[in-house]
Amino acid sequence: MVKRNVLDWLRRPVIVAPMAGGPSTPELVIAAADAGAVGFLAAGYKTPAAMRAEIAAVRAGTTGRFGVNVFIPGLPSAEVASIAGYVSSLAPHAAAVGSAVGEPTWDDDYLEEKVAVLLADPPALVSFTFGCPSAEVIAALSDAGCLVVVTVTDPDEATIAAAAGADLLCVQGSEAGGHRGTFASDSATGEGESLIPLLGEVAKVTDLPRIAAGGIMEPGQVRAALAAGATAVQCGTAFLRCRESGANPLYKDALVDPRYRTTAMTRAFSGRWARGLVNAFMLEHGHAPAGYPEINNATRALRAAAAGRGDTERMSMWAGQGYRSALDRPAAEIIAWLSGDDEGTDPAGIGARRP
Repeated sequence: MVKRNVLDWLRRPVIVAPMAGGPSTPELVIAAADAGAVGFLAAGYKTPAAMRAEIAAVRAGTTGRFGVNVFIPGLPSAEVASIAGYVSSLAPHAAAVGSAVGEPTWDDDYLEEKVAVLLADPPALVSFTFGCPSAEVIAALSDAGCLVVVTVTDPDEATIAAAAGADLLCVQGSEAGGHRGTFASDSATGEGESLIPLLGEVAKVTDLPRIAAGGIMEPGQVRAALAAGATAVQCGTAFLRCRESGANPLYKDALVDPRYRTTAMTRAFSGRWARGLVNAFMLEHGHAPAGYPEINNATRALRAAAAGRGDTERMSMWAGQGYRSALDRPAAEIIAWLSGDDEGTDPAGIGARRP
């Protein structure tokens, strides 16, 4: 049986979140491992072969522990007519960037095939987002030597994950950037409970170790999460601008561009609630229906073309609250700073070099 002090081998209590779509790179995961933290590869939107290649690249670059995150597919959306109408309304945006709107198709993101790859070549941790895998899948991964993490956004989801045999919970507060990890994608709003209260609510239903996620950008926030009972913190936005991040340079620049003054929840790009920098596309399409991955697949080419044209008003730029604190520094320095290694020791140090 897995012990409850499963992350005692962390030299620093920081986990670099999986950020699908490009920001999470093998280089970032290697840097995290070498700095005494844990980084996650983001297998979402990748083929099993691409995921396998990234695992091999990390193994070639470090002997440290790392994780892999995979998505749990939901059911095809019942809002077929609403999705079709919404997708049709995007044609002018696609034309503006020389693209076309794709088909709103459903897929399972190769879940079964990816689990098979992970069973054959198990990393230290495997995490799941958008749902909880079956107890059989969790047991198989545990038997292979993996610690299984399930992302949860409320106590009910935590109860389900604990009953299925998860080793840890990634507790995601409403401050988090990117997609909400809710098990259902059709909630009326994307808002949820903020991180610190949510940690306490989850602790009432299970004593599984909790990884705190949601807008954690500075050392004081790390301390607050640990004081609230978290075993470790998971940070994504804090690493978007780091040297090893694979985020588009336009995306990195937008995080410090005064034009982008806030974040909000939207379904405009993917059909699932996600927090990102507010741009024109988000403002014009607040009516987007629930439909993930259908809408995500339909807008993929549009988003890519917008990036190619330098059009940040039509790009999805996921970011958590506090995104202005994202640093253009090596990942190892950010990990050390978040862990408190540099805080208060150098008045001209990393904290003072923020934009």
